[in-house]
Amino acid sequence: MKILIATDAWEPQVNGVVRTLGHVAREAKAFGTDIAFLSPALYWTLPMPGYPEIRLALPTPGDIERRLDTAHADAIHVATEGPIGHAVRRLCMRRGVPFTTSLHTRFPDYLAGRLPVPQRWTADVTWAWLRRFHAPGAAVLAATPTLGRELIARGFHDVTLWPRGVDAQTFRPRPGRVHEAVAHLPRPLFLTVGRVAVEKNIEAFLGLDLPGTKVVIGDGPARAALAKRYPGAVFLGARHGDDLAALYASADVFVFPSRTDTFGLVLLEALASGVPVAAFPADAPRDVIGEAKVGVLDDDLRRACLGALDCSRDGCRDFALGMTWADSARIFVNAVLAAAGTKRRAA
Repeated sequence: MKILIATDAWEPQVNGVVRTLGHVAREAKAFGTDIAFLSPALYWTLPMPGYPEIRLALPTPGDIERRLDTAHADAIHVATEGPIGHAVRRLCMRRGVPFTTSLHTRFPDYLAGRLPVPQRWTADVTWAWLRRFHAPGAAVLAATPTLGRELIARGFHDVTLWPRGVDAQTFRPRPGRVHEAVAHLPRPLFLTVGRVAVEKNIEAFLGLDLPGTKVVIGDGPARAALAKRYPGAVFLGARHGDDLAALYASADVFVFPSRTDTFGLVLLEALASGVPVAAFPADAPRDVIGEAKVGVLDDDLRRACLGALDCSRDGCRDFALGMTWADSARIFVNAVLAAAGTKRRAA
């Protein structure tokens, strides 16, 4: 079986969408499903205004049509709402071909943090736009139960749960080993990982009065300003692979200040590394952690950070082992193929 995924988020971008799609494609091969991508790597791109790290593809309708014809896919999934996603959605609607979509980004919340207008204006307009984009799909996939319920309440139809996983072989505890980049820093180490942008609410973490050292891994448009404003914090830039995993394992607490993420893969990566989580009681950490004693969720983020120091690192690891990319890929494939009308399911 073959699934074609249309996505405007692709390498070299470092975000949850890109990593999720990559993991799912690799795992799907184990049960006989080939996943191909229609991505910005195939087109000329332009930097997104105000966010040059993200590049927008410039596909033509004719090229999109040719690529869909030659793909011979059994099912089509539109992962993002950008130029490629719109072009594939439009073609599928014109041809009467069923497709699924997924909602990865809370655009209304992101825009509210960037535009100098009342939040209700951006929220009403943006949610209406998102609802219109996803409505023709046979199903819209949501990462967490809370997001799924919100989408239904906002008028989305055929919402299907698609949970995420973690690579527990890469992200693992490393007893007795501390990454050289942080070995000299005063402890405890409070770490956050992600895109350094206003929507991630990193300043809520950096402004806390905490013992030890605050460490930020990631890059983005807000990095230079935040590094200047908080000289006591350590900004290590983007890290990848085993280098990133070793930094996770070197931390004492993972801090997740975002209030807008739809899931937060970094939560599972930290937990798989044996690192407890401190976060606001926002939707994503509530869904991922719930009542498990693997972190502290509190509206007082400082209190959450200090409380998380007492969590069991072994308990964090055990919790994360229950969430795998193999399960995530199987759920995704079954949902997409079912929407396409096939009765074959991933074993």
